[in-house]
Amino acid sequence: MIPATSFSGKRVALFGLGGSGTATAHSLVAGGAEVLCWDDNPDSVAKAVAEGIPTGDLREADWSGFAAFVLSPGVPLTHPKPHWTVELARGAGVEVIGDVELFCRERNRQAPDAPFIAITGTNGKSTTTALIAHILKTAGRDTQMGGNIGRAVMTLDPPEPQRHYVVECSSYQIDLAPSINPSAGVLLNLTPDHLDRHGTMQHYASIKERLVAGSDTAIVGVDDAYCVQIADRLESVGKQVVRISKRLPLTDGYFAAGTDLMEAVDGRYSRIAFLEDIGSLRGQHNAQNALAAVAACLKVGLELGEIQKGLESFPGLAHRMEQVARKGHVLFVNDSKATNADAAAPALSSFGRIYWIAGGLPKEGGIEPLRGFFPRIVKAYLIGEAAPAFAATLGEAVPYEISGTLAAAVDHAAREAAEDGGKEEAVVLLSPACASFDQFRNFELRGEAFRQAVAAMEGVTLIGGAR
Repeated sequence: MIPATSFSGKRVALFGLGGSGTATAHSLVAGGAEVLCWDDNPDSVAKAVAEGIPTGDLREADWSGFAAFVLSPGVPLTHPKPHWTVELARGAGVEVIGDVELFCRERNRQAPDAPFIAITGTNGKSTTTALIAHILKTAGRDTQMGGNIGRAVMTLDPPEPQRHYVVECSSYQIDLAPSINPSAGVLLNLTPDHLDRHGTMQHYASIKERLVAGSDTAIVGVDDAYCVQIADRLESVGKQVVRISKRLPLTDGYFAAGTDLMEAVDGRYSRIAFLEDIGSLRGQHNAQNALAAVAACLKVGLELGEIQKGLESFPGLAHRMEQVARKGHVLFVNDSKATNADAAAPALSSFGRIYWIAGGLPKEGGIEPLRGFFPRIVKAYLIGEAAPAFAATLGEAVPYEISGTLAAAVDHAAREAAEDGGKEEAVVLLSPACASFDQFRNFELRGEAFRQAVAAMEGVTLIGGAR
């Protein structure tokens, strides 16, 4: 845990007693702050009381005595309207911050030169965060990973000069971190998302921009118009900007040419890393993630050989194009995290002969946006509530069966893929393009059920211990 010493001897209000909020409350207490915590959920308050966290209804508090208000990132700051606690804080002139801001202040106080890589973007930030942390650990660096992935940021080990921090940041967290100042800030991409919480795409983009604007080096993906404008704007005010592209050769920066990762300097190109035969980093989207990881790791002092070794040994993230097992020429891939059509597209674009397990609780738009990938699908195995609608969309374009359950779909897909006489690798792919809630409590349990069904087959070779 990182004690929040920057508020030692001061009164601090905190709202939101979920996992990160509780961790932050403990951090503030450990740092010597006088904390008053609250939540709209009585069960969360009761749990906090049981853990010895000071609680009290913030509606009845004297806000004039608070030095800061720490807000959980899941609570509305601006849209659709500010939470009542935010209005009370602003009315009293109390700054509103979050746990990432507390982390930044502690790093500035204790070890301002500790390498700090912060990652954001609409898509790919979890994989990129995990990949960077894996490369650093493989290279023998003292590495802490957290934030919007895994551990709450204030539960990480305290800052030390050679301790590397890799922190995934959501737009909500950035909005509550006015002094965020990473050694390397990564902005992967921007597409419309969370507009219910940010109002407009312009506001959402401006929040994401703060992370790279405050960094020593801004690493920006330039495959969308919003990020191109951000990169140009930062460079125009003297910021060190490294551009990356998964599809376009650049004059300066890093770009992907197939599975090769290239560096461009004044229009001269050289290969600095490669992704060939790295199954966990298949697809153009993962090329972008890898480019960001290479740029960030170079920034904090790694050598290219160390980076390549980390790329090659990266196991991937659970439930995100996770290679589970092989049986002969058949590869089994768990992409249970793909809960809508857009999320399923990267996996469908990454393989050539797909036995596709899809369905669940349908999202608006169904699978019509995936029609361009239908020629890659040998057969579809449809499950859950979405099965009839998906069957109607597939129509005559793709052979399909309505399997009903995931277990039946895995069994039938595995058997038919094993009989595939094609020269290409056959892939049994769970990429549902649906929520899981009709049959599973969450996508993790759905992915675990897929893993277990595959592992139970005779003759399969599990990959990476199959977690």
